[in-house]
Amino acid sequence: MIARLNTAPTPSLVGMLLLLVVAAGLLSTTAVIAANPPSPASHWFETLKDNASDRELHRFLYAMPKGGDLHNHLTGAIHPEWFHELALAAEDQGYTYYAKTKINNCRFGSNEFGPNAYLLMFRTLQQSMVDALPECEQGEYTALKDLTAEQLQAWQNSQRLDKPHEGRSEFFEAHWARISAMVVNPYLIAEAIYYNMRSFGAEGMLYLETQVPVSGYIKPDGSAYDPLEVLEIFRSRLQQADAKATGVTVRFQLSILRFLPTAEDDLRRMYKFVAEHPEFVGVNAVGREDNDKGYPLRFLKTLRELRREYSGVRLSIHAGEVDEPNQHVKDTLLLGADRIGHGVNLITDPDTMVLMRHGPYMVEINLISNLLLEYISDYKDHPFPEYLRVGIPVALSTDDRGMWDSTLTDEFFVAVKEFDLSWSEIRELSNNSIAYSFVEQDQKQELLGKLNKRLDAFEKQFRPPLTARQGFGRLKKQPEYRGFLCRQYNLCAE
Repeated sequence: MIARLNTAPTPSLVGMLLLLVVAAGLLSTTAVIAANPPSPASHWFETLKDNASDRELHRFLYAMPKGGDLHNHLTGAIHPEWFHELALAAEDQGYTYYAKTKINNCRFGSNEFGPNAYLLMFRTLQQSMVDALPECEQGEYTALKDLTAEQLQAWQNSQRLDKPHEGRSEFFEAHWARISAMVVNPYLIAEAIYYNMRSFGAEGMLYLETQVPVSGYIKPDGSAYDPLEVLEIFRSRLQQADAKATGVTVRFQLSILRFLPTAEDDLRRMYKFVAEHPEFVGVNAVGREDNDKGYPLRFLKTLRELRREYSGVRLSIHAGEVDEPNQHVKDTLLLGADRIGHGVNLITDPDTMVLMRHGPYMVEINLISNLLLEYISDYKDHPFPEYLRVGIPVALSTDDRGMWDSTLTDEFFVAVKEFDLSWSEIRELSNNSIAYSFVEQDQKQELLGKLNKRLDAFEKQFRPPLTARQGFGRLKKQPEYRGFLCRQYNLCAE
């Protein structure tokens, strides 16, 4: 009935219609909150957009209260300068790291397309890995603490997708190989969780649902950690006073690399772990969708088996992160997913688009990621505004923000600049990022209440009779400027 209205209904009528949908069991109450957030009648935000400079708009969006980040790969959300700090600090736990800074031509005929590409500069290893190399190759590595300023800058830049010729191949094939030895240190990752909480908290964000593994970690001598040891390291770090002071609630997802031959067994292990540990609220499937070994329906039989044994395990799965038409989003919904990561090519599947209007499924939108990985060539080609304005639930998220050199604020800035978002749409996006989260229901309601209370208070700084200039004068936070906006919008030049 809502989809057939040809005129814009009043807010009260929208609310009545949504309540009818809820009564029919078609939409949860949290989705109603997300779909119909409070909206002022005035045009104060339009006036602000028309008169604010880009830096002022960014400052406004940085200070603005935000909901959550639901699509966040923790190991890709570590900014390179954070990696340097964390790697040096890891010496307290016995880890010493070395970066490849030169090539002595120690190998010939090596596989440069495999996971251990010999010619890959700035790959970082820990001490036990370097010790296992032949003497010739050991001479190619320099301790991180001994890097020159020029080497350090190049090492950090090698982890960013910041050059025109770079794209998804650089990202998938080189970036992860460079950092792989650092992200198997559970103490470094635990501290990186805190770094993200601190940064997101400064942006006014309330909730982080991040993908972080619990297996594959190694000790300084190269031996393996038990996943329960890793979980305890994470728990301990989250209980420290500085982590709590960020005001960010954290929950975790586990993910499988979808195209591996062991993916079904990995899925079984992760389902069991999530079912047994409340900090973990969902399972995800990640990896390049253009590798056809990871097609969604591969996992249908396994997931149906797992649902006979476990309850309460939620699914948020990458789908539609390709630049060609297919039905991966539809097939991923059949797997039981409640949220779709990316969904760029959903626009090519009209039947599934109709199915997703007005919930209960949500698309996690990653604007910066989709541009840098070249799933779109220009923001005019991005389907986000179509999804938003036909009623498909969406929320903005950061994906691998450490490699994009960006923030959640930057995602909102791109959305406002490129698609002229209204204030009610901004509130809708923020509410969706909590309403469609996998956090426990009572915590979800508390976060939604806190978010909208903060947004109401924030609005009052800019709504008449106050002017935008008076509102800007009351903002105390200084924004964090990152490389993506500096390059894409020349923001830092101002």
